[in-house]
Amino acid sequence: MSTSDPAPLILTLTLDADSQAFFDEQRRRYFPAKINYLSAHLTLFHALPGAEYAAIVADLAATAAGQPGPLALRATGLKFMGRGVMYTLDNPELPALHRRLQRQWEPWLTPQDRQGLRPHITVQNKVDPAVARALHEELAAGFQPFDATGTGLALWAYKGGPWELRQRFDFQAE
Repeated sequence: MSTSDPAPLILTLTLDADSQAFFDEQRRRYFPAKINYLSAHLTLFHALPGAEYAAIVADLAATAAGQPGPLALRATGLKFMGRGVMYTLDNPELPALHRRLQRQWEPWLTPQDRQGLRPHITVQNKVDPAVARALHEELAAGFQPFDATGTGLALWAYKGGPWELRQRFDFQAE
């Protein structure tokens, strides 16, 4: 990718294979099929400038290399979003990692990306509120907290539809 490519960049946390498969299945089952063209994802930044690609890649490579190992995540609940449902996730280290990157990229951040991180994975969106409320009630009734693992970072280019993977940055093994 050229550093002059204007496509916005999206940064996500990558998950272990079992967790990714679980969330992908939830998304396949509950997200409207005609607009479900992405895998399940935990977004860290929504719109980084494509023109700063080289600097962003260097920062992410250093961040991943400095991470001593995978991040233990805990799915703590489900949240009704009005027109969808998300799983909430928790890890005490992830917000600190996010804040460090926010400080490095502060001049480039959109208002959305300047906000604090509330880790989640959306499995349903853009449905009638009654449909979303029913799913939330159904999933919440049987919900038990469970573990997942953050394995690294993925940088994507947004070009108006499905995202295009640009680069992965795996966390170092412990």
